[in-house]
Amino acid sequence: MYAIIESCGRQYKVAEGEVVFFEKLDAEEGKKVTFENVVMVSEDGKVQVGNPYVKGVKVEGKVVSHGKHKKIIVFKMKPKKNERTKQGHRQPYTKVEITSIKTATKKESVEAETKKAETTTKKVAEKAEPKKETAKVEA
Repeated sequence: MYAIIESCGRQYKVAEGEVVFFEKLDAEEGKKVTFENVVMVSEDGKVQVGNPYVKGVKVEGKVVSHGKHKKIIVFKMKPKKNERTKQGHRQPYTKVEITSIKTATKKESVEAETKKAETTTKKVAEKAEPKKETAKVEA
């Protein structure tokens, strides 16, 4: 099962248990992050595509760390003018581990399981207690 989410102006393909590098997010290390802008979800061969986003689907993750990527060199030159500038840049990132992808079908299946469990406990309770019959009095 995987999902395509939109965050920081980009789209990322994520799956449960993966570690993804996002542009710097405003979250502390160890905190949970929720991505609600899910563009597409693929579950057991079934694909849901949003218009623009899929409703009822959330991707949850845990912030592992913050850091900076490797330095890149930005070199600008104007020929015949003896004008050269050399500049370095390190892009900040947030390392996020994807913990779960919650779909609407999962929520429905969990709710259905809880309803089944409640009905079975009611049936067991009814069998355990004998029904008391009330006498009808006719006037």
